[in-house]
This record gives sequence, C-alpha cells and structure tokens, in this order.
Amino acid sequence: MKEISIKDIAKLAGVAPSTVSLVLNDKAKQGRISDAVAEKIRILARENGYKPNQVAVSLRTGSSKILGLIIEDISNAFFASIAKAIEDEAEKYGYRVLYCSTENNTVRGNELVNLLFQRQVDGYLISPTAGMENGISDLLKAKQPVVLIDRYFPTLPAPYVLSDNIAGASEALEYFIAKGHRNIGLITSDFPLMHPQQRESAYTQTLIKHNIPVNPSFIYKVPYTALHHEATQLIADFIKSNAELDAIFFTTNYLCIHGLGSINQLGMKIPDDIAVICFDDHDLFKLYKPAITAVKQNVQEIAETAMQFLMHQITGNGEKIEMTKVIATEFIIRDSV
Repeated sequence: MKEISIKDIAKLAGVAPSTVSLVLNDKAKQGRISDAVAEKIRILARENGYKPNQVAVSLRTGSSKILGLIIEDISNAFFASIAKAIEDEAEKYGYRVLYCSTENNTVRGNELVNLLFQRQVDGYLISPTAGMENGISDLLKAKQPVVLIDRYFPTLPAPYVLSDNIAGASEALEYFIAKGHRNIGLITSDFPLMHPQQRESAYTQTLIKHNIPVNPSFIYKVPYTALHHEATQLIADFIKSNAELDAIFFTTNYLCIHGLGSINQLGMKIPDDIAVICFDDHDLFKLYKPAITAVKQNVQEIAETAMQFLMHQITGNGEKIEMTKVIATEFIIRDSV
C-alpha cells in the first residue's frame, strides 16, 4: 500500500502542499493558517496514516530526534532494564531510541557505531566492549554527543556513568567475612571488561585487608562463549574441585543463575553447604528459595544521568559541567548467607 504524501493530503484538504507542510511542522500560526484549516489537515493526516519522511526531516532540521543505544546484550536483565529506562527518559526529551547489541564482539561493536553514524542519530549511549576505543574516538573527533554506560576507557575523554563496582563488591565481601566465611570463591567471566575486573579487584583487596590468603584456585573465570549447560557444568566442576569453599561471590547475575543450577546439580544447600552473593540483582533472586543476597545497581539513576549528560552535549548551552559519575549500589540482604 502506497504511503500518503503531503501532496495527497493537500488534495484531500483542498489546499496547497506548502500549507500542509506548515501545519504538520507546527508552523500554522507563522503561516497565518486558520485554526479550522489546520485542524482539518491534522485530522486528514491522522486518519490516512501520514508518516513524515524521517530522512527528509533530518536533512531539513539537522536533527533526527533519534538516539543510538549500543549495549552488550538486550536479553541480559541488567541491560534490558537500562534500555527501558533510557527509552523512557529519552521520550521525556522528545527522542526515540535505536537499540543494538554487541554481544561483546569488537568487530560488531565498531560496525554498529558506523551504522548509527550513517543513520545520523543525534547522540550515542554506548556500553562498549573491549576494542571499541577507535570507533568511539572517531565519534569524539567528529564532535558527536557520546556517553559511555557501565564501563569506560581511561584513555578516552568521553563522559561516562557507571556503578561503584569496587565499593559494591567490597561491601559484599565484608558481609561474607563478618558472617565467618574465610574460604570464599570468586566466579567471574574471562572476557576483559572493566566492571568484572573491578569487582575481582575488590575481592582480592578485601581478603588481603582481613589477612585472608588469596587462593588462585578459588578464582574461576567462565568462558564468555560458554552456553548455559556448559557454564553450569564448568561451575559444578570448579565447586567439586574446591571442596573447602564455604562461600561464592558471583560478579554478574547471569553467572549466578548458572551457579545456582550447578549447586542444585551437586545436591548442595544454600547457605548451609555454601553461601552465595551476586553482584547485580535479578527478579529470580527474590523468588529463589532461599532468596539470594545481591548488590543492586541503580538502573534508574544510571539512565537519568546518562540522558542528562547526553542532552547537555546536544543542546550545547556552553555551560561546563562534570560529566563523569560513579553511582552507589545498594546491598540487599536476603537468605543466601
């Protein structure tokens, strides 16, 4: 079915195409068009499903009113929540959002940056994977509005918003130790990303602070590419080979979900046989028996701050503000320790 055009609406309304254009671009008053004619045009446009050509609008106004959001994985609960919160915030500013997932693939990530650049989006919200420095650097050189989410590159002068990974993970480890646990395992990913590395660093430093030896065999890095059943078995094997473990800290929720399957597979009970804390909460953790203690990230504040930083760049009002923010986490105590 052919899309209706401005000329088609003009014919139906019995007016010139320029009159329709003025009305649909909210310039009826400037064009001295009567309220009755303007309302007739709007009704005809609505009833006939008129949709403006976004490319033409972008060329005319210099703004697409579209933002590009590049995240790790839209199926991940944390990133799905971030995406929804950013979409809601963007709508308040009159913007729509295009979603893309890198799957932590460097080539894919840089291709997505190029794709959004060609699409002429007005700004970029990016949760970068390793190796995306050049693509993001090119955006900065081109004076494109950019905000990094959840992680950043120390070598790039890009605005960023992320959770306080070190303080959040340290609080979790302190809780384990306060509860009498000394043989604490760490399960993280083998992918070289900032946030799991910071959480691992907090694990190591907290143990050292309490004069607890850091046992390398208690640290396991699950291959990022491992499928669910593979990761579950690998974690089960790790737990079996370290029978003295009395607690495990998971650096992200999807690994903890695998780990809960592993613990169940081994016939172990939480927290009697092994205590569990996860960095990054999940709805499942509230429903699981026993409920899982977790470090919760403030998704709403991350989204709001990222949008504020981005809109400050887009509006270009000249005022200089600090555009880096590390957001406090919340430690949620449940029944798994």
